[in-house]
Amino acid sequence: MLLKFDLHSHSFFSGDGISRPEEMIEVARSKGLQGLAITDHNNCASVDYLLERGLMREDGLPVDGFLLIPGVEVTTAEGHLLCLGARLPDNLKGTPAIEVCQLIHEAGGLAVPPHPYDRFRAGIREEVLEILPIDALEVFNAATTLDRHNRKALAYANAKGIGMLASSDAHHASVVGTAYTILETEELSLAAVISQIPHSHLTVENYQGFRASLRKTMANIRRLARRNRRKEKGGRSPR
Repeated sequence: MLLKFDLHSHSFFSGDGISRPEEMIEVARSKGLQGLAITDHNNCASVDYLLERGLMREDGLPVDGFLLIPGVEVTTAEGHLLCLGARLPDNLKGTPAIEVCQLIHEAGGLAVPPHPYDRFRAGIREEVLEILPIDALEVFNAATTLDRHNRKALAYANAKGIGMLASSDAHHASVVGTAYTILETEELSLAAVISQIPHSHLTVENYQGFRASLRKTMANIRRLARRNRRKEKGGRSPR
């Protein structure tokens, strides 16, 4: 059967994310998706959140016909790397990408570089991709800076014969499912999905649009303002 998944999205557990996981799931369901990976920056806090609320299962089976896939977007020393299908520690920021690939493989998951040619958004460069044991490549990112970044990623994946993902990279629930990957699996389960991602090539591609980009920009401005206030408060001498 053919199943639709958005495999790159961010909740309020990311510094630049806005929405609660429940909102993201609701939108994904409304758009006809069967699953979602919440891949927050450098943390897997959404996994505990979802498990505690009964929206995700430890055994990798769906809840009410919808599958949540554990994941994280690690800011490696060379750029961003999606790790799908397993939980990783939250302290990997700055770790060499090849080491993060090894860690996710040891945990039974997959390594997938997102927006690899987008240098404005910490994409991993091609010379690094050449030495990484990756399982698939994000060939369409709905929030990428320039369309040619996606075209280059698609050309690279075609040349290497690796799996291809299209993702929303949503930082607000409203754009979850803007782009997604179609997988052919025998069942709706974590094991089945992870086994098929390296062979995926069916994608649905739409860009997020201006309003979504503006929301993310405003969220980043608020995040930076909060960080600056904390720094100012921490730097003051006690009276």
